[in-house]
Amino acid sequence: MSAISRSIALAGLAWTLLGGASPVGRLEVDVDNLRSAKGVIQLCLTSDPTNFPNCVDDARALRRTVPAASKSVRFDALPVGGYAIAVIHDENANSKLDTLMGIPREGFGFSRNPAIHFGPPKFGAARFTLEAGGSMQDIRMKYLL
Repeated sequence: MSAISRSIALAGLAWTLLGGASPVGRLEVDVDNLRSAKGVIQLCLTSDPTNFPNCVDDARALRRTVPAASKSVRFDALPVGGYAIAVIHDENANSKLDTLMGIPREGFGFSRNPAIHFGPPKFGAARFTLEAGGSMQDIRMKYLL
């Protein structure tokens, strides 16, 4: 095989590999309406409807914990596609959503800010599509107590 033939074959292989790469995007999440800057904000980003909103048993879920004062989180190089986000304002930083007789005592929110009735929304109500150019989600926190 000549040097030119080898170069053409390698270029073709590189084009095939690059063409098969999954597009990625950046996700910016802003959390609004926090009642205080105490504690932390816990976010869970998932593409798995069966593990929303708790993200348990979801090895591919991305979790972030940031100080409540920061109010924003960025996820880089995510594969494009459908996702949903669940957020809690863990004011006492005990790594859980505190409740009183099943009613959340701390703040919570979801991507696309769906209406809350009895219990958390379904994945479809919070689902958004991350495009290759990136996406922004503004999540408004809700407090019941």
